[in-house]
Amino acid sequence: TLEGRKTLMQAVRRTVEKVAVPLTVGGGIASLRDIRALMKAGVAKVSINTAAVRNPDFVRQAAEEFGGEKITVAIDTRKSSQVPSGFEVVVSGGTQPTGMDAVAWARKVEGLGAGAILPTSMDADGTQAGYDIPMTRAIAEALSLPVIASGGAGELEHLYQAITEGKADAVLVASIAHFGKFTIRQMKEYLAERGIFVRL
Repeated sequence: TLEGRKTLMQAVRRTVEKVAVPLTVGGGIASLRDIRALMKAGVAKVSINTAAVRNPDFVRQAAEEFGGEKITVAIDTRKSSQVPSGFEVVVSGGTQPTGMDAVAWARKVEGLGAGAILPTSMDADGTQAGYDIPMTRAIAEALSLPVIASGGAGELEHLYQAITEGKADAVLVASIAHFGKFTIRQMKEYLAERGIFVRL
């Protein structure tokens, strides 16, 4: 709704004012107008997912208007024997299979100008049992773009595994930070102690 969008933009503006790190916003971004409004509100990047699957040219248009470095394409995946890589793209919060191969889709959006890929294993998401290393690695090894591992972090070791074994350039964490299991500082220090470059 229009009222809901106004509330979201107010929340985004307040967040940009309060945090000292560049903010990426994703979820429900379906048009260039949405991206313009978010950029005007001060976000550094946007993450698009279902809208890109439904209209791949949206990625190209967004990259041309805002620069690829501002466009992250999120790819939700599930294990599937129906596609060559074994990882299928799913949409609508992981509820709808698309029949698209996740690695092939990642290559396609790289060609359309995306600046980074955020693959999330919907099988691992929320489990805190670790990232889907084979899926992350399959996508990372197929691309020259930065890949951000997502879905399943539960222990500090999982972050290290995603970068070293999964070949990810960065990691996204949710539950382990939200529920106070580890602080961001603890995560960064753990990685730095193991030779991974992080900004402390």
